[in-house]
Formats: sequence, C-alpha cells, structure tokens
Amino acid sequence: MFVRALLLASAILTTPFSLCQAATPDEQKTAHIFSSLQSDPVRLPVFMRQFPKGADLHNHLVGAIYAESYLKWAAQDGLCISVEQGTILPRACAATPAKGEWPATALPANEAAENRMIDALSMRDFVPTANDRSGHDHFFATFAGFGPAADKHAGDSLAEALDRAAQDHITYVELMISPGLGSMIASGNAHPLHDENYADAMQALKADLPALVATARHETDNMEQQAQHVLQCGTPQAHPGCKVAVHYLYQTLRIVAPSAVFAQLYAGYEIAHTDPRFVGVNFVCPEDDPVSMRDYDQHMRMFQALNSVYPDVKLSLHAGELTPGLVPPEGLTHHIRSAVEIAGARRIGHGVDIMWENDATGLLKEMAQKKIMVEINLTSNDVILNIKGKAHPFALYRRAAVPVSLSTDDEGVSRGDLTQEYLRAATTWPLSYQDMKQLSRNGLEYAFIPGASLWHDGKILPACQMPDTSECRAFLGKNEKARLQMALENNFKQFEAETAHNPLLAD
Repeated sequence: MFVRALLLASAILTTPFSLCQAATPDEQKTAHIFSSLQSDPVRLPVFMRQFPKGADLHNHLVGAIYAESYLKWAAQDGLCISVEQGTILPRACAATPAKGEWPATALPANEAAENRMIDALSMRDFVPTANDRSGHDHFFATFAGFGPAADKHAGDSLAEALDRAAQDHITYVELMISPGLGSMIASGNAHPLHDENYADAMQALKADLPALVATARHETDNMEQQAQHVLQCGTPQAHPGCKVAVHYLYQTLRIVAPSAVFAQLYAGYEIAHTDPRFVGVNFVCPEDDPVSMRDYDQHMRMFQALNSVYPDVKLSLHAGELTPGLVPPEGLTHHIRSAVEIAGARRIGHGVDIMWENDATGLLKEMAQKKIMVEINLTSNDVILNIKGKAHPFALYRRAAVPVSLSTDDEGVSRGDLTQEYLRAATTWPLSYQDMKQLSRNGLEYAFIPGASLWHDGKILPACQMPDTSECRAFLGKNEKARLQMALENNFKQFEAETAHNPLLAD
C-alpha cells in the first residue's frame, strides 16, 4: 500500500510546475533536443551551461573560491607559502626563508611549485598517498591551507562567487558565511554551559550579544562594499555578477566546546532575526569528526531551544554526510531524522546516509509530507565520500517524493560549478527536460527568500497568469521570492527560444 502511495506521490512530484500550462512549441523542441543530447558528451555541456538555474542553496563562500585566486591574494598581501606543506602561511617569509618556503610572489615563476600548491589547496588531480590517504581528509585539509589568504578577501570572494554564478546562469545564491565568528567562540568559552540549561546560557550571553551581532554586521558590510567595488556595480562596466541575487545563511562551527557552539548559534539566530540579508542558520565542519559525533544530539537540542525564542529563523542543516565505515554503524541511524524532528530543519544538506537511517521508509515519507528539501551535492559526495553515480540516493529521494535541488557545496575546492552538477545528474539518471526544469525551480521554491511563492499546486498564481497586469506587478513588487521566480520563467522562455533555433544543438 505504501509503495503504491510512494509511486503516486513520486509521479506528482516529478510532474513539472507548469503541468497545467500548455508547453510552447519552443519548449517542446527544447525538450526533444535535450533528450537527443544526453548521450552527446560534447554538445550537452553547451546546452547545460546556458540552461537557467534557479538557485545554488548549498554554497560555502570560503570553499567556493579557486586556489588560483587564493594564491594571487597571498601574493598581494606579501604572504609566504610552504610548498612542502601545501599551505599559505599567515606571515611574510623570513629574510632567509626556511626550506620549502617561498614568497607567494615568486610562485608564478615556478610552474611545478604553483601546480603543486593548486593541487594541495583543491581536489585537482588528487591521488592518495601514505600521508594524504583519502579524498575526505584532503578536502577538509584544504581549508586550513588557504585560510590565511581568505581572511582579508571576503569581498573579493563574494565578487568571484557572484560572477561565476552569472556565468552559470544562476538567478540566486544563498551563501554560507561566518562573519564575527572568533568573538562568538570567545564569548562562549567565557560562559561555560551548565548541563543543558539554555535559558541561563542565553541570559549569561545577553550582555555580549549586541557587540557580537554588530561585529558580524560590520564585517558583512565591508564584504559587500568590497564586492560592489570589484564588480563595479552601478557603473557602465558592471560585471554580470551584479545581477545575481544573494542572501546569506549564518554558518557556525560544530567541532568546538558546547558552550562555544551555543554562543555561535545564539548570535547567528539573532543576526538572522534582525538582519534581512541573513535568511537562516546552518552549522559546518566534518560530520564524522569525533566532537561532531559525540555532541550531535546535544546540538539538535540547542537548535530546538533557540527555535522557541526565534520561531521565524529558518534552518538548513548538514546531516547524513556519512557512509558505512566512516563512522560506526550506530552513527548512521538518526542524524537526518534528528535534524528534521528535533532541530526543525526545513532543508537537509547532503543526506547521503538516508538508506542507513532507522526506518528510512518512514523518514522519507515524513520528509515528503513536510516538504523537507534535500540539497544534493553530487561532486562533493563523490570526492569526499566516494559516493557517486547510481550509488547516490538522489533517485531514492525523488522516488519517495522528497523535493531535491542541485548545489555545489565547495565548488572551488571541488573544481566545479553548478553546470557540472546538472551534467552529472543528466548523464546518470533518465531525467527529462521537465525534470531538469523542476530541479531548477526547486532551488527558488525552497530557498529562504522573503515573500510568497509565484506557484501554488503546480500552477502560477492567478494574479500573475498575465504577467503584464498591474495586479501581477504589485504582487511581484511585494514578494522577492515570486519576483525571482518570474525572472527564472522569463529566462526559460528566452533559453528555449534560442535553443529551439540553434543549429549547433539540432538533431
């Protein structure tokens, strides 16, 4: 009985948003072209690059930057690099550099050393060695390697991420950032938790909260001002990235002491509650880390406690980025469920271990009913967890009618972009053009963008069935989400008109 219900729900979910609106001739022809190109490894990327993508909802800004940019910024800042250790150092080189240390400015003159550093600071050409044994360990080690170059270049990073999103034809990005994080951790360390008395913990932190929030907002202001300058927004030379919409999730670190985790979360909730640029909260660091595993259940209860104080703050939580063998079997049994049922997450990041959760069938049914969307990161799950191809639960989620969208995670470290994620999906599973449009639309439908949706029950709202009416313009003017969704629909129309008459893509 439940299997039949799942199949019916899956059919409903995989039906395009525009089911009740007749497909235009251009859309029909574009769908045919897509089907014919799925086995063409040369022309399919041309199609997918131009394909409009609604959103990238799982994107860590610090990991979105390519190693080449970090090395360039290290040179600008006069930093030293250790080629032997594969790291950018937080200082200038000594007058007589230690063995294996180079001024970053000297790196472009040595191709072998530069390539070695790029490989060390990303997943490019990764090959396990005795001292660097897994993609998982190499991936997470890169962050310490490029950290010193990232510190002063948040604005440059934002500009790079937005320009790449524009090149990828993305309407909206929801970036994870951590401004003011150090002072939050310090505040938490100064106010130890007493058991799990979170009410008392909030009271103890309350005096520090205004300064913590102010610091985070100031750093965000500086980041955005620097990005606007780099992108030359508002000038005739404005970069394409100026047109990409952006909001932020406040990301906290989960591998520090519980008191420091709670302080970050408390401040992060306050920021998301008071600053409209921030639309939610997340937490990061390897889920299999011993501290992450030990304190996971307590972290869920922290979210639960803060939800009662800040019911308007939305959560997208990393959960289930685990595989058998990475942690003991019991570590795979409940992280996704706890994120949904205890922490109240509206979206799940990764969700790779769903198959090993207790009562996976029941959990999938619950996620489908609650419309808990899963952010699917195909390249990241491949290079970190070695979960790839049809071994990935992407199809399982879709079969269970759980909404999904594609995202990049850390595109700079993984050496990819959102087009690569769509290509992986299109060449791994038998997806139709309408399936691809649904994945794209899901990105905006489940984004934490303020305002009402353009869609209801698979159809555009009556007010905007005729987009040029004053009623529709007024609705879009009040609702940022609907406005971006309408922009995506217009992008689809333009893309389909161009694709349908592109001789390069024709049969």
